[in-house]
Amino acid sequence: MKKKKVMLLGNHAFVIYNFRKELIQQLLKDGYEVYLSMPYDDDKVPKMINWGCKFIETNVDRRGTNPIKDLSLIKHYLQILKKYKPDIVLTYTIKPNLYGGIACSLLKIPYLTNITGLGSGFKKPNILKKILVILYKLGLKKSSKIFFQNTNDEKILLTNGIVKSEHEVIPGSGVNLEEYTLKPLPKTGEIRFIFVGRIMKDKGIEEYLNAAKEIKKIVGKKARFDVIGFVEHTEIDLSKKIDFYDKEGIIRYLGYQSNIKPFIEDIHCLIQPSQGGEGISNVLLEAGAMGRILLASNIPGCKETIENGKNGYTFEVKNYKSLVEMIKKIIIKDENELTMFNMHSRKKIEEEFDRTIVINKYLNEIKKII
Repeated sequence: MKKKKVMLLGNHAFVIYNFRKELIQQLLKDGYEVYLSMPYDDDKVPKMINWGCKFIETNVDRRGTNPIKDLSLIKHYLQILKKYKPDIVLTYTIKPNLYGGIACSLLKIPYLTNITGLGSGFKKPNILKKILVILYKLGLKKSSKIFFQNTNDEKILLTNGIVKSEHEVIPGSGVNLEEYTLKPLPKTGEIRFIFVGRIMKDKGIEEYLNAAKEIKKIVGKKARFDVIGFVEHTEIDLSKKIDFYDKEGIIRYLGYQSNIKPFIEDIHCLIQPSQGGEGISNVLLEAGAMGRILLASNIPGCKETIENGKNGYTFEVKNYKSLVEMIKKIIIKDENELTMFNMHSRKKIEEEFDRTIVINKYLNEIKKII
């Protein structure tokens, strides 16, 4: 019998590998042919090809807003869909959702959409938002099912009259609880904090740096602030600021890391000061699964992972003073209190964000459709 074909559209191999690998491996195990359409990278793509996936190189400009380039992406999706004739397509992140969805609609190919966050374009009522509303209406119109990662994104798209098809909120991308296991907090004379993410204004790095500077003035070496992440090429001033703060001993800049687990294990608390546009923050899920204390902006996509006073605290978005107050709450806790936060973080992720929940949702929908 001819194998059924499943195609995944993504904007980054790292993201597909890290957050969809269990689904991909299960699809291969179940006898599906799996096609991956995304930009090439030297690390993750060869690994997925070795599993048995078929790779289609697709250039996706994640942050660009050039309509000519975007039209060429639709053209590319139409070409590969006609060539490989998948039975179903799974789309992830904004441009694959929009332009992949349009291409699937035109060719009458069933597709499942995952809203991994609406991005910053939906924040302000400007011309970009108007264009996005039109594109979302076109991209999601014929989706077999739309998976949302938080109720706020669901509400926004419903309010704007964009969602007409079947939809459901799932626990983000979930987290692999066997891969991210509970680890005891480090026993040190300092409380260690970390920021993990792309180093850009929208991710709240300036709030993190300002808070680190203020806390270091108060407690000195009793607190340590690490930063992991790639500095976007557009962020020249931020790059200089990171270097300066590193030299001054306010932070430790550790660059980009493909495996963050050892760094998460080495800290007490992860800080996610994002300004918005998250689906469900994966780094919060991973750190929570390892029993780390969580501090995050009180925004959709972050606040869902936190129970204030039990496994961490939320703080006011874009307000580093609010973040400083939450950091102080962590610093004054004794070892027993920190351990209670450690245990509760793991428990919450186990109960609400197990990745097998997400995988089963997808497998059920795929079987239903094909």
